[in-house]
Amino acid sequence: MTNILLVCSAGMSTSALVKKMQEAAEEKGIEANIWAVGDAESENHIGKADVICLGPQVRYLESKMKERVNNEKPVMVIDMASYGTMNGAKVLEEALSLIA
Repeated sequence: MTNILLVCSAGMSTSALVKKMQEAAEEKGIEANIWAVGDAESENHIGKADVICLGPQVRYLESKMKERVNNEKPVMVIDMASYGTMNGAKVLEEALSLIA
């Protein structure tokens, strides 16, 4: 099972995207645990994640997050267009490509 963590400012705005990503994973037969948290909570969750996806509004956290995981896990900023259109399939595909 692949564990995908989404991080945004409060964990609320990414919840809809999480749902879309879960739907896309189910359609493709991919076993994935996908969840979202705010930056303040992320420290407690990064250890469980295989890949960390940052919402565009917290892109400034990218280098900080890479330091937190000692560059041992992929960290990506979710594309603004994919985020804005809630394209869960695209974000899922991008996240999975980082750990393939």
